[in-house]
Amino acid sequence: MNGMRWALILVLVVLTAGCAGRPKNVLLPVAETSPGATKVEMLVTTTRSRSSVPGQMFSGERGLTPSFADLTVSIPPSKVRKVGEVAWPKKLPSNPATDFAVLKADALTLDGAKSRLNVLVRKNPDHSVIVFIHGFNNRFEDSVYRFAQIMQDSGIPNTPVLVTWPSRGSLLAYGYDRESTNYTRNALETLFQYLAKDPEIKDVSILAHSMGNWLALESLRQMAIRNGRLPAKFKNVMLADADVDVDVFRSQIADMGPQRPQFTLFVSRDDRALALSRRVWGDIPRIGSIDPEQSPYKEELAANKIAVIDLTKIKAGDRLHHSKFAESPQIVQLIGARISQGQTLTDSRVGLGDKLLAATTGTAAAAGSAAGLILSAPIAVVDQNTRENYANQVAGLSGAKSGARRPVVSDCSATPASTKRCD
Repeated sequence: MNGMRWALILVLVVLTAGCAGRPKNVLLPVAETSPGATKVEMLVTTTRSRSSVPGQMFSGERGLTPSFADLTVSIPPSKVRKVGEVAWPKKLPSNPATDFAVLKADALTLDGAKSRLNVLVRKNPDHSVIVFIHGFNNRFEDSVYRFAQIMQDSGIPNTPVLVTWPSRGSLLAYGYDRESTNYTRNALETLFQYLAKDPEIKDVSILAHSMGNWLALESLRQMAIRNGRLPAKFKNVMLADADVDVDVFRSQIADMGPQRPQFTLFVSRDDRALALSRRVWGDIPRIGSIDPEQSPYKEELAANKIAVIDLTKIKAGDRLHHSKFAESPQIVQLIGARISQGQTLTDSRVGLGDKLLAATTGTAAAAGSAAGLILSAPIAVVDQNTRENYANQVAGLSGAKSGARRPVVSDCSATPASTKRCD
């Protein structure tokens, strides 16, 4: 076996023991029975195929056309859940007093989705929207619950729109997931074009995690090339643990032209998931794990006015160091408070135990003020699906080939591929 296959198997062996099973198909609506619970309403757009399984809604397979849904997620009281955690039900039906639970899960037509979005935006004093794009190895319910947790814990005031693409929710389905992001590019660009033209919407921010960064960047690039520029109302693009080749990232940014949103990178040099992805992709650095203070990155980031939040010294998250930002209660609360107050996150060294080190370069100090600088962690490094599929998928590792080593190029581009952790 080559090094890549050994690395994947080591991840499986080390982490499977720590992942307890949990109920599947948790999206069957339940009655609202807990007065202390709070609610997150979100609009969902997806290129997944609809599922006939009760409580699943959408599978990991690819749909022929985009689908839409209106979901309301109940979040249990703070006394039974730590900030940064998803309270998965231990059994079904979910109990809103102790678990994340779905109160509404309605399929929508395209016209219905447009109408529902306008209703949600009108409830928002700022008429602002945040689009969240999840990463590798996410089932539909994973992305729904994680986004609900981010919105709840951060206090982001924007209207939440979840973009979920076809992922089989398995650590060993990396290739399928990657191709699914390519499959979804046109649909995401169509969404971006609609948000840009909708007069009800005044401000759009984008938050992507891991492999979702590739999808976000490619769709923005397409939009910029088609329109000649990106819309002014697209204020902030936040790229967390980006599994993107640094060379490709530079090209994508250049293709977007000079009028771009404020880009903010969340990086961690000890991200083991991105280190593994680097090996898969020919030993080219991933933008989510660069050292932003080293050349050529420092100069290029400054020239492109890209802000960087360096989380390397944060002691939180999973054993792959791929979910620090969402896992630190202090940081989640801090960022949410800053955003709610209309403040920006700059290079100040924030206390709260472990320090949030923000490496900003040149004029790239301003992070998004209209949306939350919160990243979605993957749900599980090795989840229940992966364990079930391991026996018949591990043979596929034999086809992996290690790429030849190349010197680090003077470029700052990359998108993330994420692995998962156990909640």
